[in-house]
Amino acid sequence: MTFVRLRAFQVGLIGALGVGVAVLIWGAVASLATVLAYIVIALFIALGLDPVVGWLERLRLPRPAAVVLLFAALLAVLAGIVLLVVPLIIQQARDLIESVPALVTQASETPWIRYMERLLAGYIDVNALVNNIGSFFKVPANLLALGGGLLAVGKGIASGVTGVVIVFVLTLYFVVSMRGMKRSLYQLVPASRRDKFAEVTEDISTAVSSYVMGQLSLSVLNGVLSAIVLSLVGAPVPLLLALFALVGALIPLVGTAVSATIITLISLIASPQTALIVGIYYLIYMQVEAYILTPRIMNRAVAVPGSLVVVAAVTGGTLAGILGALVAIPVAAAALIIIRKVIVPRQNLL
Repeated sequence: MTFVRLRAFQVGLIGALGVGVAVLIWGAVASLATVLAYIVIALFIALGLDPVVGWLERLRLPRPAAVVLLFAALLAVLAGIVLLVVPLIIQQARDLIESVPALVTQASETPWIRYMERLLAGYIDVNALVNNIGSFFKVPANLLALGGGLLAVGKGIASGVTGVVIVFVLTLYFVVSMRGMKRSLYQLVPASRRDKFAEVTEDISTAVSSYVMGQLSLSVLNGVLSAIVLSLVGAPVPLLLALFALVGALIPLVGTAVSATIITLISLIASPQTALIVGIYYLIYMQVEAYILTPRIMNRAVAVPGSLVVVAAVTGGTLAGILGALVAIPVAAAALIIIRKVIVPRQNLL
């Protein structure tokens, strides 16, 4: 009985220690979530840039020179955006904030507001609601309160700049050492399986690279076309809204639809006719993207069935938010490659 009790105590102690270690590991992973997100983003960008470096190498440039040339070009593009586009976006945002009270007052006199007031008479005082919105935006402190206060806004800007710098440095490191990292990874696999492992890894790397470049191409196209259309129809802050459309298009499936809906609603500030034109444009664009652009770019890049794309994107977004939605499709492509080149051949030998 004494032995049984001692044995039970040992088992309980070891189990409690195991649970404690698991809790510590989970807490460490949760604390490092931001750092892990930076690493994943940098690795994806590096895989997307690796084919460009390979193309420069085929032009007889050494890899270090190719990496330096590529990042110099990226820095030049980034500097051009910062110097030319960002000041315009800031100015447009400032003008919009200053003109919101006048726009609200002007909107209260439009026929569709009067129609809504008659329609909701006895339920909601639309005129009073519009006036309260205008009064709210007249107070600068309320605008800061929307962003969580001056301290929260400053902290968010600082965190964003820090994140961009960290991702840039990690991306540079990953691009330079990509081949060395792969060779080191291959050495961890038994020699009898190394060639097959290297083949599957290269296929996965190619799929991820193609996905990153394809998604980035779709996003840039969406942003450029949005800037042109929004400027032509007189939408408020067209460059800022186009930037929002570009960032939203980075999220598969739902990003374009969500950003288009928000942009259409913001276009109501200009006029209902402007919002209608913008809404029709995005409806047409989403059809073209879904049935022409995405099949030509993304299906060729990652070769994932449409149903699996939807399931992967929804699952990734549910588990890890925006980052999960971004990586879900290449993860699904990697899983299909492993099934096709590892699991199926092994099953055929049984």
